[in-house]
Amino acid sequence: MAFYCNANHHGVKYKLIINTTLVVVLSLLSSLPRGDAADDNLLGASFIFGDSLVDAGNNNYLSTLSKADSTPNGIDFKASGGKPTGRFTNGRTIGDIVGEELGIPNYATPFLAPNATGKAILYGVNYASGGGGILNATGRIFVNRLGMDVQVDYFNITRKQIDKLLGASSARDYIQKKSIFSITVGSNDFLNNYLLPIISIGARITQNADSFTDDMITHLRNQLTRLYQLDGRKFVVGNVGPIGCIPYQKTINQLNENECVDLADKLARQYNAKLKDLLTQLGENLPGSTFVYANVYDLVLELITNYKKYGFNTASKACCGNGGQYAGIIPCGPSSSLCDDRDKHVFWDPYHPSEAANVLLAKQLLDGDTKYISPMNLRQLRSA
Repeated sequence: MAFYCNANHHGVKYKLIINTTLVVVLSLLSSLPRGDAADDNLLGASFIFGDSLVDAGNNNYLSTLSKADSTPNGIDFKASGGKPTGRFTNGRTIGDIVGEELGIPNYATPFLAPNATGKAILYGVNYASGGGGILNATGRIFVNRLGMDVQVDYFNITRKQIDKLLGASSARDYIQKKSIFSITVGSNDFLNNYLLPIISIGARITQNADSFTDDMITHLRNQLTRLYQLDGRKFVVGNVGPIGCIPYQKTINQLNENECVDLADKLARQYNAKLKDLLTQLGENLPGSTFVYANVYDLVLELITNYKKYGFNTASKACCGNGGQYAGIIPCGPSSSLCDDRDKHVFWDPYHPSEAANVLLAKQLLDGDTKYISPMNLRQLRSA
């Protein structure tokens, strides 16, 4: 699945794809009971990296074309009273839902937010950015965004702050034993880099798909290793979802409801196979680490293919949007058409899942079997 962001071309406003992959989505949001932060009874923190699926508002503080700060985005987000927060959906993200299911009511603070200081960071910090990718060139069409290299740099700042808050020894134990690192990234590297017309011409001349995905894996290996060197030990990494199956893709390619764009999905599957191998290698070579592979591709495809089974009326038409058979061209905004049955749509807008879909995805990540998340699910990872 894939997300998109605003862009202008000859005076017409379009949405370009951003990654929704995932699930990865997996922000294990955490809270801290009163007392010493090094206490063994504390749940720990959630550190969230990635793109628009898990961006909780960082892009609100950037001069960027990739934003979700206008209505009706967030219309069902109770914590804000229905006001947009920068989340690219109508309500809660998968990470929000995971935290609530675990009885953890606090949301990780966006790194760029003014309140991401002091003890607030011990609840966890969100570094994700709509438009961001594994490669630094990804998403440059949006002008500003935080790529994975920058996000890891920002975590390094947080890491030093935690040392000051807890002391070096307690901080190390807190990060290693009680913190979850979730990474939801990759789709933008295809849809807003390699496959993007004009901008991608240079890359596609010099790199075939195989070498491009190898480049992605090399960069992600370095980024995950850096987080390990900063004491990250528990990781959950989502693969790239079926990015050819979203309403935008079906609309612009004039597909039937049960069709998806083959090329985009083929690239996703090729990358996903390499990602799974990478996480196995890292788990074997980095002592004390656990790398969980979230199979977002199959998880989302199941929901799209069998949407009626899960109580939805459509997995093709966007609830909020305009244009074409699936309301998949004009992005969701104040002037968009808005459906009355938001909980019956898999997609909130031409690119992002609805809160109702996120609830089902989060449940599988929390308690599902190894078909969708391996070698353990999120509830097991938190207790590991």
